[in-house]
Amino acid sequence: MAKIGIFDSGSGGLSVLRELQKTLPLESYFYFSDNAHCPYGEKSPEYIQDRARFITDWALDKGADVIVVACNTATAAAIATLRAEYPQIPFVGMEPAVKPAALGTKSGVIGVLATAGTLKGSKYLNTRGLYEDDVKIVEHVGKGFVELVENGILDGPEAETTVKASLQPLLDEGADTIVLGCTHYPFLQTVIERLAGPGVRVIDPAPAVAKQTKRVLEDAGATIGEGPAQLSVTASGPIDPLLRTLKLITDITPAIL
Repeated sequence: MAKIGIFDSGSGGLSVLRELQKTLPLESYFYFSDNAHCPYGEKSPEYIQDRARFITDWALDKGADVIVVACNTATAAAIATLRAEYPQIPFVGMEPAVKPAALGTKSGVIGVLATAGTLKGSKYLNTRGLYEDDVKIVEHVGKGFVELVENGILDGPEAETTVKASLQPLLDEGADTIVLGCTHYPFLQTVIERLAGPGVRVIDPAPAVAKQTKRVLEDAGATIGEGPAQLSVTASGPIDPLLRTLKLITDITPAIL
């Protein structure tokens, strides 16, 4: 059984855990919600790197075979540092799903919803640079999205008003594909798709991250698929928001660390 450490600024990374459990259903998962320091989007890279080091040490103490940085902002700010400072453990980060969006658009316009930290990060900027000559890429910060998810507001009038304010500028530019550039955002995907309409495709990168995690474990020679499935969770702040969202994605009763 492989041990997989996962962390995010809050509950958003559970959208990645959901896909990991589909792809690797019989492994042991350790999830760290850093919600006392959420959101990461406006934090400095140095601040996020310090938090990432702290959480990496925690995951290594639990015996993790791989660590999934289930946060686009933390991936942008810290994954290169983590790989340099912890060469003994593989890290899997979030990939901006610009490529599949660029290949699939019919209007020639793709929209990216993300945090400010992700949109300024070199990982996203490098990816955007590969495709912006072929398609028009428009961006908007999902203002208030993280706070909605952390407060368990995943639908209804408040969610619709908040989502529409950031989504509509992308639709007004003609985007027919929306890339979700924050792991919190898939929990609002129902609202996003309803407001965008049936002609707009919404891309969640989490399934691709789950497949990459499986490849990394296989390449490392880790034993996978022997079970039974296990899940342990912890949070730097209140645990209740994490447990509330967790009920939406899994029937496994987690151990609280």
